[in-house]
Amino acid sequence: QVQLVESGGGLVQAGGSLRLSCAASGSILGLNSMGWSRQAPGKQRELVARIPTGGSTYYADSVKGRFTISRDNAKNTVYLQMNSLKPEDTAVYYCYGLQRSQVYWGQGTQVTVSS
Repeated sequence: QVQLVESGGGLVQAGGSLRLSCAASGSILGLNSMGWSRQAPGKQRELVARIPTGGSTYYADSVKGRFTISRDNAKNTVYLQMNSLKPEDTAVYYCYGLQRSQVYWGQGTQVTVSS
C-alpha cells in the first residue's frame, strides 16, 4: 500500500501563487509516474500534470506556462508550483501515484482562487 498526503492548498487572489506538495509513504518501491488531477464542482476530474520517474512531464493545455510539476525522489515528494492562478483553477487537487497497474490517490486539497 502507498499513502499519499497532500498539503499546500488554500485561498488566493487571482494572479497569485500556491505550491502543493504530495508526500508518498508505505510500499513505494516501484512507484513510477506521479501527478496531479483536479476536480471542480459539477465537473469531471481532469489530469493537470504528471511526472514519470524518467521521461517528459505532461501538462494540460489549460495550465501550460503557469504550473510546474517537480519531484524529489529522495524525499518521495512531488510538487506542483502554481503561478498566475485564475478563478477557473478553483478545484480540489488530488495527488496520484502509479505503481505497476495500481493507482493510488491522496485525500485532496482545496484550492480556491478569488477574482
